Amino acid sequence: MNTKPILHRDDPKAEPLVGNVKVTRDDWLNVAMDVLISDGVDQIKVLNLAERMAVSRSSFYWYFKSRQELLDALLARWQATNTAALVAQSEAPADTITGAVCNVHRCVVNTDLFDTALDFAVRDWARKSGKVRRSLDQSDARRLQALHAMFARYGYSEIEAETRARVLYYMQIGYDLAQLNEPMSVRIAMVPHYLYVFTGVEPMPEEVEEFSAYSKRYWKGDPS
Repeated sequence: MNTKPILHRDDPKAEPLVGNVKVTRDDWLNVAMDVLISDGVDQIKVLNLAERMAVSRSSFYWYFKSRQELLDALLARWQATNTAALVAQSEAPADTITGAVCNVHRCVVNTDLFDTALDFAVRDWARKSGKVRRSLDQSDARRLQALHAMFARYGYSEIEAETRARVLYYMQIGYDLAQLNEPMSVRIAMVPHYLYVFTGVEPMPEEVEEFSAYSKRYWKGDPS
């Protein structure tokens, strides 16, 4: 059995936790999140997590009363990161609607803002849990409300703001689900056309250039 710790670290160069060390609450949450993404919620078990960190499972109960409390904390973290980030980016100031959509699309390229793999793991989890399904529905509604408000700020009617919010949001979910192995150059070349489709407005060249530069800093796929 491979008991090498697998931690979702902010610093990938950090030494893994091995031996007789005290792990933190965040360590338990981080490894649980890794397992949720890679193996699904059913594999989030105290013994399994302890083995991955090479620590005693008794330390789990210093921070959590039960496995369910850990799962609740994972769900809260997802809401506080992914949903909060998308809402914040929707509310970020921009001179134009195309600039505002560029702000939202920073979530697409920057996993520090929005973890797509985690989002899909939660969606899969929601198929098995009514509680998670309700939380997901609430988060989806909150995200759509934020996108609707974004379009409304730039003068779109209520029905057009709602329609464009839905197209922008659900298109991105489907795009991510397709797991296209696109070179960065191809995706960047499409940005001005996507912006026009989403908004009905031609983007300014400087907006596209700024977003392209931002994307290149965070892109993790084929850079060609």
